[in-house]
Amino acid sequence: MNGTPVRTDWKSPNHGDRKGRDVSMAVIHYTGMKSAKEALERLCDPEAQVSAHYVIEENGRTHQLVAEDRRAWHAGAGIWKGEADINSVSIGFELVNPGHEFGYREFPGEQIDALIDILEAVKARYNIPRARIIGHSDLAPDRKEDPGEKFPWRALAAEKLAFGPWTGERPEQLPTEEEAAAMLSKIGYGVEMFGVEPCVTAFQRRFAPRLLGQKLFDDTRSAIWEVHKRVTA
Repeated sequence: MNGTPVRTDWKSPNHGDRKGRDVSMAVIHYTGMKSAKEALERLCDPEAQVSAHYVIEENGRTHQLVAEDRRAWHAGAGIWKGEADINSVSIGFELVNPGHEFGYREFPGEQIDALIDILEAVKARYNIPRARIIGHSDLAPDRKEDPGEKFPWRALAAEKLAFGPWTGERPEQLPTEEEAAAMLSKIGYGVEMFGVEPCVTAFQRRFAPRLLGQKLFDDTRSAIWEVHKRVTA
């Protein structure tokens, strides 16, 4: 790590081997629980059968629950860029935040600074491409909303740790709905598995939050075109 102290007083028994796979992704979640203690207890409860490698509290306090060489159980069913066994190839980060169910709020600067610090080290250690640093809702758009539309992807993009939001650039010729769906697939979304609508919502949540809920209207197709251009360059 570059400076963020990492506590190891919480240990999760919920992990397994990586099945011979190399780490090539990082997935960002929010805990979606009322407190950090409640989240840590659940992630360390053998009956819950969930875990993550890192938990970052709102004040930046960071816990490592699972060793990086082990397969934490954080992603569940999903797909990104054709990869369906996300847990085997990823490092999972849980950010303490009550989420949409319990009073979703902004992520404090101290929390994001700690995430950036650790993510920089993880990205360098495993040579993870920016296109494979994603949110939980990106890989499971049919069932997940986290880390949600308030997550500051722009801050990660500034450090070249992820691709940032739509810049507002528009194409000379707007892609059709079919072309936009194909572009979503090339960005990484599992259009064939989940269908277009959930993937559009997940894209908006991640890359164009102000468009959330607007379906494949002109602005969303412009945003998909611009992000696709950057991600596939």
